[in-house]
Amino acid sequence: MRITAVTCVKNEGPFLIEWIAFNRVIGVTDFLFYSNDCSDATDRLLDALAAKGIVQHLPNPAEGRNYQMEALKAAAKEPVVTEADWVWVADVDEFLNIHVGDHTIPALIAACGNPQAISVTFQFFANAGVDGFEDRPVIEQFTRSHNPDLWCGESAIEVKSLVRHDFPLQYYGAHRPFFKDTLAKKRHPVWTDGSGRAVPHKFLIAANPRRIRKFPAAGVRDHATLNHYALRSLDSYLVKNDRGDVNRENRAFDDTYWRERNDGAWEDLSIRRYLPALQAEMDRLRADPAIDALHREAVALHIAKRDDLLRRDEYVAMQAQLRAASTLPPQEEAMLASLGLLDTAAS
Repeated sequence: MRITAVTCVKNEGPFLIEWIAFNRVIGVTDFLFYSNDCSDATDRLLDALAAKGIVQHLPNPAEGRNYQMEALKAAAKEPVVTEADWVWVADVDEFLNIHVGDHTIPALIAACGNPQAISVTFQFFANAGVDGFEDRPVIEQFTRSHNPDLWCGESAIEVKSLVRHDFPLQYYGAHRPFFKDTLAKKRHPVWTDGSGRAVPHKFLIAANPRRIRKFPAAGVRDHATLNHYALRSLDSYLVKNDRGDVNRENRAFDDTYWRERNDGAWEDLSIRRYLPALQAEMDRLRADPAIDALHREAVALHIAKRDDLLRRDEYVAMQAQLRAASTLPPQEEAMLASLGLLDTAAS
């Protein structure tokens, strides 16, 4: 089974080896990376990996700031995508945690009944007080998350999607594929959630704009969860804030974004099942001296950027603000305050 992962990156150098190794462990066979404006060896590391046939790497074709959607539009024409049995569109801070069979994508597909698309629901993993960047697996370091069925007062949570080659595709979205609204009902794709259940009809046909990328999370994770490590360490978050993201250049993340993703009420260690195989695959990739040297350079540049930022008053203030920020999402804190329960919750 040929499974292609498609992703966009900017200054993700220290995290590339883990993400590629993890996805190889779960069954991804091919990778298509688009990069833009990298200053931390991300592009050069991807070029070295491409030279070994491990990934394909292209410059992001976007002429404006819509980096991800322009890249996905271009990706839809690339042979590594068009010739794949399945396509997985995800970011480098997202890890598909499969709970069935041998914990691979083929096992997930089988458990879901081999549909034409599978949308797996996010679970946001908190920073949980981790200040310092460490060059070791993200999936090992961060184990706290929100209640999986509720996030910031919402019972509907966003998804990312696996797409089979015969999906009646109009275009790939970052979170889900789309088909034409004129498609006959009998040709609508078979599409499941992460428990193998049919996705809600309004989600299927993109009829509810507010929930075009999400649906109720209760009961959706029997077969798989999408672990999302949007914060990582405080060091890395500061660097991320300076970088912006692949969607909006120089985007500034205030503490609302941080607080919404730093709810550590639950502990989930299930993804650690992959650690032995992950470490072995990381070691295989880094056995190549050029790849290992570029990974080490990316780590050094990441740390140097952190050090540079913390010479600036505004980043020292931001660091202090985030350390002191409530671990309750703003929506939950407001609700508790309105009920007169805030002090009780805090204690």
